[in-house]
Amino acid sequence: MTDTRLRDKLATKQFFAVPGVQDMIAATVADRVGFDIVYGTGYWLTASAYGLPDAGIVGYSQMVDRMATVKRTSKAALIADADTGYGGLLNVHHTVRGYEAVGVSAIQLEDQEFPKKCGHTPYKRVIAAQDMADKIKVAVEARESMLVIARTDARQSEGLDGTLRRLDAYAKAGADILFPEALQSEEEMRKVCETFDLPVLVNIANGGLTPPLNASVLAEIGFAFGIYPSLTSLVAASAMEQALIQLRDHGVGEPSEPPVFDFRTFCSMIGFEDVWAFDRKWGQAD
Repeated sequence: MTDTRLRDKLATKQFFAVPGVQDMIAATVADRVGFDIVYGTGYWLTASAYGLPDAGIVGYSQMVDRMATVKRTSKAALIADADTGYGGLLNVHHTVRGYEAVGVSAIQLEDQEFPKKCGHTPYKRVIAAQDMADKIKVAVEARESMLVIARTDARQSEGLDGTLRRLDAYAKAGADILFPEALQSEEEMRKVCETFDLPVLVNIANGGLTPPLNASVLAEIGFAFGIYPSLTSLVAASAMEQALIQLRDHGVGEPSEPPVFDFRTFCSMIGFEDVWAFDRKWGQAD
């Protein structure tokens, strides 16, 4: 059965926030908090699973497996980062089919050269706009109901005008949602939203190039939704570092700051209640 939650939210024309999930703990916590749409971030899923940078090193097979695991773990609809589509037009076709088969609600494709780089780091290079438009056409033809997000990384090399021209070409190619990566000012953000009738998303990457405006301001500017790919990862890294410093320097294994999540609650969140019920049913709860 097709998951329509993302389409339904877009139809309301009310801004919404989509947290990034870097691992299955983040996906589980997002469920607990009540987010019904999450973002499978290429940067942070790569970092958490392989300890590698988001530089095109991890390929299709690894990433589709990670997205499938997120989808199995989370109750939310999943927007999935698919980088460049992992190659040429045939690869894009295969990637779209594979992502949709594991339950992804929207696939994000970008116009960087392969191997790609994180959108908020230097030395990015983009392919010809027509080549990317062809990728979008292939993606739209290959999908059954999944939404196609067209991202451009042209702001760094072609400025705002190049970004607008590319987004226009990708919209005409059939993209459902437009993604201008690494805009550098509120003025640029307003210009993009004023130019297009299609939904436009904004990437609020902590420490990135785009101003981290409040959701109320992003809504007023005209964005359909925002993704927050790095939030859970950087908060978790900071908390882990603080806790480990206390353990190293003071032998404290039960710190008050940052607070430790309740273990029993966490066991329940990840499914141990079912395990315990199974043990009781089959006489293994001695």
